[in-house]
Amino acid sequence: MNWLKKSLPLIFDRIHNVQTLEIPIFTLNRVLYPDSLLPLKIFEQRYMDMAKACMKDQLPFGVCLIRSGAEVGSPAAPHAVGTLARIIDWDMPQLGILHITARGGQRFLIEDSEAGANGLVHAQARLITPETAQPVPSEYAPCQDVLRHIIEELGESHFAPLQMEDAAWVGYRLAEVLPIRPSARQDLLEMNDSTTRLQILLGFLKRQGLAEK
Repeated sequence: MNWLKKSLPLIFDRIHNVQTLEIPIFTLNRVLYPDSLLPLKIFEQRYMDMAKACMKDQLPFGVCLIRSGAEVGSPAAPHAVGTLARIIDWDMPQLGILHITARGGQRFLIEDSEAGANGLVHAQARLITPETAQPVPSEYAPCQDVLRHIIEELGESHFAPLQMEDAAWVGYRLAEVLPIRPSARQDLLEMNDSTTRLQILLGFLKRQGLAEK
């Protein structure tokens, strides 16, 4: 597959209308959630080329948690479920070092993947239908309370635009900032039920003494 020679029929903002797509994969030791901000310092040539092509053609790339391998060096094996990312800001403070900020978009499921000659993983992926927006059930109000406190501490700009009444958004933001294992973050990403996600997160908050039992 040569994704650099192809173009997607729609730009990122409307990519939810596409059922399958071919994307480059950035494998990391972290999970990216929809609407999360992802700052990256890029120095490997494979990712430099990827970022430049994505910015030039306004294309997304995929972010996946590493299943086996390492971030640097030989291609790592990604988890099957990841999140699309679009570059929204960039800077090159010195030659050979590219700083970018990307925002998480729609989740996807990798159906097939392979590493190119330069070590960049390319994937054929199917988009996962976004969760339907629904209000946070009253029993999970403690999740909102904890998140409000975190936002006050870290600053609203990191989370804007705020969607405190959206169950999926609240769950993703808590999963993003709470001190939980990468494998647990991945499990929360793969869930398609925002209420179940909040239930698990509330249990964690109670065990940590951050919410009343």
